[in-house]
Amino acid sequence: MRILVAEDDRMLADAVGEGLRDHDLAVDVVYDGAAALERCEITDYDVVVLDRNLPAVHGDEVCRALADGQAATRVLLLTAAATVPDRVFGLELGADDYLPKPFAFTELIARVRALGRRSRLAAPPVLERAGVVLDPARHRVIRHDRLVSLTKKEFIVLEELLRANGSVVSAEELLERAWDENVNPFTNALRVTMTGLRRKLAEPPVIETVAGVGYRIP
Repeated sequence: MRILVAEDDRMLADAVGEGLRDHDLAVDVVYDGAAALERCEITDYDVVVLDRNLPAVHGDEVCRALADGQAATRVLLLTAAATVPDRVFGLELGADDYLPKPFAFTELIARVRALGRRSRLAAPPVLERAGVVLDPARHRVIRHDRLVSLTKKEFIVLEELLRANGSVVSAEELLERAWDENVNPFTNALRVTMTGLRRKLAEPPVIETVAGVGYRIP
């Protein structure tokens, strides 16, 4: 999942971002509402963890704009405004969930993952192509009746290629989905992951490199 954390308390924002990354989520962090809206215009986030009291553009306006948009992004309001009227107001703005501060980080992780699953309800429960079967719910991959053990990054890359349904997925898109903005676009992380993934899927080759464009499973 790709997550955006929008929180004006920089220490808290960075701590939440690092905590989510520790759970193998790709996370970007911004500190005001204007930056949040700008990021959401260029990146399809699965979940936005949003503080209501943001500078530049208020969090309520950010929430309303995301709710009125066409993207499947889910919004989790994370705020000190914790009364029942506050929660009702936030949900009526279009938020999908509401978690008051202070909060337990384990609960934040659980809520983010639940919202992430909802943001992709249109995807098939099991992906299958070219003899590869990927079950996201069970985190299981099978090829030619053989169970394939993948790292988390390898699993995410394979899932994105299968979701493309034969279309080419660029290296930039794969880096965006499996890592986050902190990864150097010139890093060899994707190449190393792709090499390991191809080796584990074994012969005959299933992932095709389209020179200068990206990768696909035809």
